[in-house]
Amino acid sequence: MIEYIKGEIAELRPATAVIDCNGLGYGINISLNTYAAIQGKKECKLYIHEAIREDAYTLYGFADKQERELFLLLISVSGIGGNTARMILSALSPSELINVISTENATLLKTVKGIGLKTAQRVIVDLKDKIKTSSVATDTAGIMGIPASTINAQVQEEAISALTMLGFAQAPSQKVVLAILQEDPQAPVEQVIKIALKRM
Repeated sequence: MIEYIKGEIAELRPATAVIDCNGLGYGINISLNTYAAIQGKKECKLYIHEAIREDAYTLYGFADKQERELFLLLISVSGIGGNTARMILSALSPSELINVISTENATLLKTVKGIGLKTAQRVIVDLKDKIKTSSVATDTAGIMGIPASTINAQVQEEAISALTMLGFAQAPSQKVVLAILQEDPQAPVEQVIKIALKRM
């Protein structure tokens, strides 16, 4: 089993990376979070999950163990495959995903492309207790100096929804809105949208 691959970044795209490890190039599927973490670097270390099926051998790579653990939790949910789990981890950062599951915010989770309400609810039901007992929850405590639970989930959801309706992509909208709410957790939704429009 491959635990991690460390080497030179030969090619990098938002969804894939080719890591040159002693002359052997590994094609690895990555999330946008991992892409952002390794972008601009010459070398990187990616924690690996190997998905081996009769018709395919796929590598998924993660910039840290926490994201890989969340990926493994996601694919343990019935109906969630590797690509869907990667889509979720591209739309939400690990701390955002933990927040969404712990606050049972199915509405925000179903904004991820390919996730319907039933699937979102299944993810929350299946993973809520697992996240409490796993190490991923402790890793995110106090990220950016503010506990995830203090973020106003409804304002966050409405602001992201408005930005996507205005034509902005989901993932960057999510990051901008979360950053604004971490600076001012009490900001009303219209203020969040106005600030976000200036930053996008």
